[in-house]
Amino acid sequence: MNDFQVNIELKRAIIMKLISFKAPNTYLEGLDELVRAGVYSSRSEAIRMAIRDLLKRELNWKAGSSPASLAEVE
Repeated sequence: MNDFQVNIELKRAIIMKLISFKAPNTYLEGLDELVRAGVYSSRSEAIRMAIRDLLKRELNWKAGSSPASLAEVE
């Protein structure tokens, strides 16, 4: 199995849950600007990366010591 196939298998193994929350328009406008600029492919991706970074910072999660799903989403 090559690296590409392994990556596809890891992505299939990630189970994501749908959540909803309220955010100010300015946050959404900022997210949309990042997506338009090509920094992220979607609002969802940007939010996932922001949550990942928050958890790493606040819980001192390091590569390899955080839950597997957190590392796989990077």
